[in-house]
Amino acid sequence: MQPGRVLAFSVVAIGLMGLAVLAGLGAPHAPTAEATSLLPAATLGMVIVAALVDGINPCAFTVLLLFITALLASAQGRSPEDTASLRSRVVGLGSIYIASVFLTYLALGVGLLSTAAILTQRHLPARLGAVTAIALGLWMLKDYFVPELGFRLGTPAAVSQWARSSARRATVPSLIAGGVLIGLCTLPCSGAVYLAVLSLLAMQPTALAGFGYLVLYNALFVLPLVGILLLASARPSLNRLAHWNLHHRERVRLGIGAGVVVMGFAILITI
Repeated sequence: MQPGRVLAFSVVAIGLMGLAVLAGLGAPHAPTAEATSLLPAATLGMVIVAALVDGINPCAFTVLLLFITALLASAQGRSPEDTASLRSRVVGLGSIYIASVFLTYLALGVGLLSTAAILTQRHLPARLGAVTAIALGLWMLKDYFVPELGFRLGTPAAVSQWARSSARRATVPSLIAGGVLIGLCTLPCSGAVYLAVLSLLAMQPTALAGFGYLVLYNALFVLPLVGILLLASARPSLNRLAHWNLHHRERVRLGIGAGVVVMGFAILITI
């Protein structure tokens, strides 16, 4: 551990968190009319960008590749079908897994939005959510710059092993269970992005509007996973994707962490 680097990062992180807390709690009144008028365009743009970025986060990407590897091994071992049939089988089984991740992530979002709606002033949970998202984004940056300091945000290794085990069984119940578990355990890794978006959705004028944006977010969130599934269902492509992920996942983590911090401050300014 390099004390100088740890000290420098700690000073910057504490300074940014101080600004976030001041910005988040320093405006006790509801957003101005000017800020409210910007909300629809800001929300739609942020939902689209954040969802696509969240879909390629290192946790979801890595676990899906491991999952597809196990599916390929299982499908290849169970039947002597040709390459096209094998690929179709893997895509079909992987689609069940991705659908389970989608529904789990959506259910989590609905629950968090409903909890925020219980509070009387909607701008307060939105601001608290944005401040929390900034804190998680800074933690992701910590994992890149000073990974030896504290624990890392990520999906537990035991969960990844369980997902591979369920993929090897290749039964519908095991695939659904694996998707649900990964959907739940992806939050420690990519929850910063989701929380930042949810804090913005809590500001929507109606619950229906917030739910509509939430469905759009989750549909876009699984879109990169669908693309990865289609590419990685062929073993040569799987090897290339795995190699790319191995050498670039830390930079992806850096980009997502920095993006979440910027997004959190943008939300605080907007609302």
